Amino acid sequence: MRKTTKTIKIGDKLIGGCNPILIQSMTNIKTSKVDLVIKQIKELESNGCDIVRVSVLDMDDAKAIKEIKKNISIPLVADIHFDYKLAIESINSGCDKIRLNPGNIENIDHVKEVVNLCKEKHIPIRIGVNAGSLPKDLELNAENMVKALKRHIDILEALEFYDICISLKANDINLCVNAYKLASKNYDYPVHIGITEAGLEYSGLVKSSIGLGILLYEGIGDTIRVSLATDPVKEVIAAKEILSNMNLYDKATLTVCPTCGRTEYDLIPLATKINEYIKNIKKPLKLAVMGCVVNGIGEAKYADLAICGGKNKGVIISHGNIIKTVDEANLYTEFINELNKLI
Repeated sequence: MRKTTKTIKIGDKLIGGCNPILIQSMTNIKTSKVDLVIKQIKELESNGCDIVRVSVLDMDDAKAIKEIKKNISIPLVADIHFDYKLAIESINSGCDKIRLNPGNIENIDHVKEVVNLCKEKHIPIRIGVNAGSLPKDLELNAENMVKALKRHIDILEALEFYDICISLKANDINLCVNAYKLASKNYDYPVHIGITEAGLEYSGLVKSSIGLGILLYEGIGDTIRVSLATDPVKEVIAAKEILSNMNLYDKATLTVCPTCGRTEYDLIPLATKINEYIKNIKKPLKLAVMGCVVNGIGEAKYADLAICGGKNKGVIISHGNIIKTVDEANLYTEFINELNKLI
């Protein structure tokens, strides 16, 4: 069962509580390159991204947020380290949330200035503990990651600021999971989950799926990012797949036979084409493309719609019942026609 956390607002979206788990990604272009950043964010939006984060390395980046915000529809998070002035400028430029660890700002008066402005403009703060940048006096383990988190939380709570989201990221799955589980026992702030620096597309997806799957099964997570060293759009698609397979996101899913010597039609290109067509269907339809009629019809009995192939042809079935037999050349068109009746 999903843990019920405090609800906070980011832009026009609510996170935490019983609200849906939101998908987040991050631009990988310098934020001051406004036109390129807007283009990338729009692509993320069109693929199902709910929240986007941008790096703020200097004043040009912070000021660029104003123009970016005019051209996008989803909430924007400003990612800031150490420099409170960048936080002030990002908030005044219209960001919807900041990622900032207050313990990294030496002057408490500067922290107060940021917090007071966040209070005034109703901007939440994400405290993001990262295994790679723990305070020097703390040895790396899950308990100390939570100890670092507590230091940051204590600063904000002492200033009577509670509009907080938390994350505890590491690239080691066990460390990351244990830190999140320990923090979840101690705090009810909404949680952003991710396995940081997970890797290139394939290895990173495997690592993220394992770690995030464990956390989601434990009921932990209010927003999610799959961190991959590739096009950020692929992070969003991966997050949708993970959430959908945990029954936490409504989308069409496709089961595909791995193929064997019994397969007598060109299954993989057909399945790939169908998968591309359904990627933005926000209805929990179960679809399948199976390799043969020997096992396929029985294996796809659960599916709302499925193809089971044969020699130069296939059958389209629904919940185990054959709808029609179709020549291979027409399988895609006929399948899509039937699918559109269900959407």
